[in-house]
Amino acid sequence: MKILLTGATGYIGKRLIPGLIKKGYQVICCVRDANRFETNESYKEHITVLEIDLLDRTSLKRIPDDIDGAYYLVHSMSDAEDYQDLESRSAINFREAMNRTSVRHVIYLGGILNDESLSEHLNSRKKVEQELSKGSYHFTALRASIIIGSGSASFEIIRDLVEKLPVMVAPRWLRTRSQPIAISDVIRMLEQTMFNEHTFDDNFDIGGPEILSYKNMLLGFARIRGLTRYIYIVPVMTPKLSSYWLYFITATSYKLAVALVESMKVEVVCRDDRINEILNIQPVGYEQALRKTQAAIEENRIISSWKDAFVSGDLDFQLSEFINVPIHGCFRDKRIKPVSSKEKTLERIWRIGGKSGWYYANWLWKIRGFIDKLVGGVGLRRGRTHDSNITAGNAIDFWRVLYANKQEGRLLLFAEMRLPGEAWLEFRLTDGYLEQTATFRPKGVLGRLYWYMVFPLHGFIFEGLISSLVNDNGYLSGNAGKQ
Repeated sequence: MKILLTGATGYIGKRLIPGLIKKGYQVICCVRDANRFETNESYKEHITVLEIDLLDRTSLKRIPDDIDGAYYLVHSMSDAEDYQDLESRSAINFREAMNRTSVRHVIYLGGILNDESLSEHLNSRKKVEQELSKGSYHFTALRASIIIGSGSASFEIIRDLVEKLPVMVAPRWLRTRSQPIAISDVIRMLEQTMFNEHTFDDNFDIGGPEILSYKNMLLGFARIRGLTRYIYIVPVMTPKLSSYWLYFITATSYKLAVALVESMKVEVVCRDDRINEILNIQPVGYEQALRKTQAAIEENRIISSWKDAFVSGDLDFQLSEFINVPIHGCFRDKRIKPVSSKEKTLERIWRIGGKSGWYYANWLWKIRGFIDKLVGGVGLRRGRTHDSNITAGNAIDFWRVLYANKQEGRLLLFAEMRLPGEAWLEFRLTDGYLEQTATFRPKGVLGRLYWYMVFPLHGFIFEGLISSLVNDNGYLSGNAGKQ
């Protein structure tokens, strides 16, 4: 049987693929950019990759007629003024495409909608659900609250706040109640709902066994980490101030912070738990979900992360558009050094950013990240999903991976920081040498002024970086002035 999976490169989609294959399905993965899709080698014979854009009806014609089931796992946290219209149009286009196929069952994962005054994003998801339900197939909507799992935006925000702030002066929405659910239970419910006739043409709220305020969720994480935390709620913090509070303290982008704050003001509690009986699933409790998540992080078993979605930055593009680094009209800083150990150098390159840092003058990188945060960029706090694995589309601090081939010895990064232009950073190992190239394509006079202002620092930062990467004794620990 064939299952169509939209959002296959997303947080939920990536985790759903193994279970669908285990059930014997042939999975058709729909992605906007095939260059971003990578999966386990053993899965490839069970997967077909389709490059489609839900806003482009022509591309939807690539969907085969003989599919049996489909998952709609696409939603936006964009701050674009017309995002609700775009989401509705995407749902309508998908519905019409499904009506042309033999699909029997379509499943949508949305948000809990039990409040009359929904946030804009929850209201948009409601409209998407309504449009999808009008199709000529059986339809099921699963509505979730906060999802707890390694790499989820909700968990990362909880962890950031608790681990960084012994005392929190927090906005009043921390009193809002929610019903968090473990990512493992969400995946199981998505798997077992498919073709289950008891779920046809209905919607279900899915959640864990506990109803908790956001404050209690923060204190629950503190308990399992053995931390003492104090939270004081003030009624005067506006939504805008709340968004800035999340943005500067956590790894989230500003647009995601705005969307989350808007949604967190609305109570999201399940109407009932009848789906648990239908599927014979008993969701785990909040603290058990936290412990499983923390164990996955410590063992570096993070399958997918919110930060690898383009919404974590301000760019939305096809990787192929930027994979060929331009030459004309660009400034370049190119450095070449002999490599004493190819394996060790590759290992350092593949661990760059995140916990490993940038090997040289990290304090300068942190200053640049802080400045980026001040002007609304992603900063350095986003880090990376895996400590040592890199695939195209991954985020690494304020960079996006365009190309990563360890066997070939090439890593190409594109800057998502706020810049008056476009920037690439490339590492290439060939014939015993490491070639490190920083390329900047300026936009107008401001872009050129920016390059000349930061140019004096390149001699410290980029020279120190390449020296650290090829140095057989590991990376240099000195400051930028030491060569």
